[in-house]
Amino acid sequence: MVESDGIYFLTATLVEWIPLLIAPDACRVVIDALDFCRKQKGLRLYAYVIMDNHIHLVAQADELSRVIQSFKRHTARELLGWAERTNKDWVLNQLAHFKKQYKRASQHQVWQEGVHPQLVQDDGMLLQKITYVHENPVRRAWVDVPEHWRHSSARNYLLDDHSVLKIDA
Repeated sequence: MVESDGIYFLTATLVEWIPLLIAPDACRVVIDALDFCRKQKGLRLYAYVIMDNHIHLVAQADELSRVIQSFKRHTARELLGWAERTNKDWVLNQLAHFKKQYKRASQHQVWQEGVHPQLVQDDGMLLQKITYVHENPVRRAWVDVPEHWRHSSARNYLLDDHSVLKIDA
């Protein structure tokens, strides 16, 4: 259960961990949707990272479950449209193949169900979750320091660079 005033650590994973978010245009879909949710849906975003097949957020909203559901629905539509426009047939085939049988409203599934919300209990836990989010690309050995990963709020915190996406820290 998600409390309306709590800060949560969330993970949204692409179906079967398909590495769809390696493309800059696919990342832009996620960035634009997070920005829209911040500006129009009351999402307060304290940390984020976009990896190749999942995203981590530290966030808060009055109706967080509804906001995240809307975010996932919108990004799924946009990512499918991008895959169609750019002839990414392998992506479309994978997203169709791994779609859950009971999902009859679409022929594709982009996101796994759920976001596994974990309530942030105190300032110590908040710092731990933000550090975990920022260290994700380092743990994968993609960069040596967190602020070198373009699609991460580490840049906001460590470089005072808000050019990719503003956060609410």
